[in-house]
Amino acid sequence: MKEIIEFRYDVQLLIEGNEMDEDTIGDYIQNNIKGDSLLCVGDDELIKIHYHTNEPWDVLAYCATQGDIYDIIVENMQRQSEGLDG
Repeated sequence: MKEIIEFRYDVQLLIEGNEMDEDTIGDYIQNNIKGDSLLCVGDDELIKIHYHTNEPWDVLAYCATQGDIYDIIVENMQRQSEGLDG
């Protein structure tokens, strides 16, 4: 029987900007986009985001409002758990 993963997508990206606050960004993601395993670290010019969610597009859309996003990775962990390409 295959395991069902609650939050299917692993989203990782960098945000480059000015006067950013990792706590504000992390709080917004956690309070407005359902998911878990949030990592939001950096400084006022560069922040790394890692989050498990079923709405990766919401994470990308929000982060794009905070600065220039790049090094974007979205992996389907459900497929990976089944031995398929993620």
